[in-house]
Amino acid sequence: MKNWIIVLLLLFAVTSCKTRNSAKKANKNINIDSTFVLEDDRNPKDINQPVINKLPFFEHVIPMPQFEQIKINSKVNVETGSFVPTLDATIYIEKDKKVWMNLTAFIITVARGIATPEGIKGQDKTSKTYIDSDFDYLNNLLNVNFIDYKSLEKILLGRTFVRINDSQFTLTQNSQGFKMASNVTQKIVTDEKTREYNIVLNYDTNYDLLNVNLKDVLSPDELDVSYSNWEEINGIRLPRNVKIIIKGSKNSQILLENTKFDFSRIDTPYSVPSSYKKIEIK
Repeated sequence: MKNWIIVLLLLFAVTSCKTRNSAKKANKNINIDSTFVLEDDRNPKDINQPVINKLPFFEHVIPMPQFEQIKINSKVNVETGSFVPTLDATIYIEKDKKVWMNLTAFIITVARGIATPEGIKGQDKTSKTYIDSDFDYLNNLLNVNFIDYKSLEKILLGRTFVRINDSQFTLTQNSQGFKMASNVTQKIVTDEKTREYNIVLNYDTNYDLLNVNLKDVLSPDELDVSYSNWEEINGIRLPRNVKIIIKGSKNSQILLENTKFDFSRIDTPYSVPSSYKKIEIK
């Protein structure tokens, strides 16, 4: 399998469009204990202090942002142990429907792909090969087992894409922001397998997600995603830089530099020539 397909699918998993509303109202479906008491956390110490009133935190990090479509232009650098040139990516997200991506190198399109609730399709124009499959391939590439279209869209939009709750996670705050850490291993069951993770999420003081770390407790597999250089564009928070590190049975690193954001609708062509050969991802 060529590196273009690897890059394409990895980018579907954790790319750059990490957004949230700057003034989103509370999600009525959030199950928060009404007995929480508001305390003055305006001047937390540098050490982590337990957050007593957790409602504002959940109000900001759980709801999805409101938008119709977002287009991002990115510079992508990938380290997989084999040479991959710097790629230019156009990433287009149409809410609840699709994630489309076009990758170019030296102005030439080398790969294209699309993710929908039904699965993932991708083609490598350099080797004339393609894939057409469910999300198992994406999970295998990221060393995890829980990504479907909904969680994928949450990752792309910067939302909390793993399930968190008050009873199994501890929320603390310091002068740099918030930390949400699992206090028991998180068991995620899918049709294919059951895995257990230790999970830590870090947010800054205005609830921008800074880092997500998932460690499989029974293997060396680990996924770490970091975001930096946040900006507010059209009322939505977006990061200029994303770093993805995959460790364990597979090791790779992806660096994205987001250069432009656009909210206009674009065409998203995708078709596979009859001469292309279908491949399986191992």
